[in-house]
Amino acid sequence: KNNWFFLFVDAMKEMKTPVFGFEALKNFRFNTAKPSTKIFISSNTDWFDAKVDILFGDQQVSVAEVKRALANKQQFVQLNDGTLGILPEEWLKKYSLLFRVGEGKSDTLKLSRYHLSVVDELYETRDEEELVVALEEKYETLKEFNKIKEIEPSEHLKPILRPYQVAGYQWLNYLKDIKWGGILADDMGLGKTVQALSFMEYYRKENKSLKALVVCPTTLIYNWENEITKFTPELTYRIHHGATRTRTKEEIMDHEITITTYGTLRSDIKLLMSVDFDYVVLDESQAIKNPGSKVTKAACLLKAQNRLCMSGTPLQNNTFDIFAQMNFLNPGMLGTMEFFRQEFSTPIDKFGEQDRKDHLRKILFPFILRRTKEQVAKDLPEKQEMILFCEMESKQRNIYDAYRNDFRNQILGTIETQGIQKSQLTILQGLMKLRQICDSPAILNEQEKFENHSIKLDELAREITENIGDHKALIFSQFLGMLALIRAKLEELGVKYEYFDGSTSAPDRQKAIESFQNDEEKRVFLISLKAGGVGLNLTAADYVYIVDPWWNPAVEQQAIDRTHRIGQTKNIFAYRMICKDTIEDKILKLQEKKRALAKDIISDDSSFVKTLTREDVEYLFS
Repeated sequence: KNNWFFLFVDAMKEMKTPVFGFEALKNFRFNTAKPSTKIFISSNTDWFDAKVDILFGDQQVSVAEVKRALANKQQFVQLNDGTLGILPEEWLKKYSLLFRVGEGKSDTLKLSRYHLSVVDELYETRDEEELVVALEEKYETLKEFNKIKEIEPSEHLKPILRPYQVAGYQWLNYLKDIKWGGILADDMGLGKTVQALSFMEYYRKENKSLKALVVCPTTLIYNWENEITKFTPELTYRIHHGATRTRTKEEIMDHEITITTYGTLRSDIKLLMSVDFDYVVLDESQAIKNPGSKVTKAACLLKAQNRLCMSGTPLQNNTFDIFAQMNFLNPGMLGTMEFFRQEFSTPIDKFGEQDRKDHLRKILFPFILRRTKEQVAKDLPEKQEMILFCEMESKQRNIYDAYRNDFRNQILGTIETQGIQKSQLTILQGLMKLRQICDSPAILNEQEKFENHSIKLDELAREITENIGDHKALIFSQFLGMLALIRAKLEELGVKYEYFDGSTSAPDRQKAIESFQNDEEKRVFLISLKAGGVGLNLTAADYVYIVDPWWNPAVEQQAIDRTHRIGQTKNIFAYRMICKDTIEDKILKLQEKKRALAKDIISDDSSFVKTLTREDVEYLFS
């Protein structure tokens, strides 16, 4: 509450305006000298020692007194002669971060090796009259070591990796060299997985072996599997998930990458912590943002030489989200939970203190690599199309399996007695029902009503939460029931959206389009697939989700091209959501066989069914 006076005196001194009458003050006796500061920094293996001398005239102040003043948000320190020394704004800007993160009481501060950026800043802004930095050989070596080496990716990856991905791959190697953990925080769609895999392949080649653990949400298991087989097929892997998973350390040791989920990590922590991993990767690492949760505690028990977090949104709701992730990566780097809350998260989130935000940014800077779509746009194709695999939970899977078995028996029986031509209606009905269950059994138009068990809805909610902060998205579904479920989910998440389907009038449709294009608050547009096929120009969006893709890519392509129009300045990311081991997954494989047919002849579902052989039908309903 008395800081106004110190700020005033400080400003007068800056303007070289004399201030009289200090001696007349009864309660506050001021030392009029400016603080003279000398800091001698030396380095050890894992920390820096900073010997600090601060003098106000002939009065020396202790490190503990400065730390106390900063903790109480005071701009003065108590001196031994009873006077108060003023800490000017300029001094606070230069030194307060050093005192906040350093540990010590008398005249020495100890800084972790993780705080190299703090030491660097002191060195860069040093004033020879105020600051002396005694840099030992070890520190110079460490600074030299901190330069990122330009290592080449494997020959087969060179034509695949984009320039920013090569930079990410080299950054991962740099983290390994200096034994730091980091967060790869690129925007979604920029290929965080392939960067991590390309480095694992390099690690295996350099060290002649690799033992890695990847922990991810259930929905991403098969995306990791696909990326391994596509980009680094020489790496061996096993999915450690589900009732049939291994229970022995020996089986974990017989391959190079173990892919598991956060839930399985929590259940199997005794088994997993018995393995010395070379590498542990937490994908969508905001899953461990709560330091007190069982999954966070389990992650911190894992043994690993190298640790990596991957997340497009490492800070989702508040500053405290970053604490547990950094504590997993570099234990102790941000101090205790209470220290971090007091020094950073509360001042930033509750009071919006910019200096604390700047301080935290400086500490975190070396440990987070984030590139946005806009920053790397020149390296990206105009449009990228990807498959987002989803793994059904048991309740949804049980309903799917029961319906599939019923239709399989019914259809094969009809084919046997009447031939495939007369079975087409039954086949169409079966395909439609199974597709609806892949979205959610709740949208089935049956006498027996099912609850909403939808892995796609869960995954879509995760995607939207992660991406719509800086981007807009189009979501297409063929089923109005699924669009209704998505609307309810968006309302639950507090996400503002526009909507139309085939029954929306032309004026209302135009109004919705203009609102989405021009209103920054409208982040999502829900459209029925067939209604969204013609004459729409929605260039405000750069993410597209096809919730229930099907056999005819032309219809989906039309939907994706709603964003990819003249006037579009952003790169487009389009995702087709596919439930693993279902009719959707099988259609993908069948498409490869019938691609020419689909392209040239087939225009509707009945045309598609006419191309199916008995073997195709058996395969689809298997």
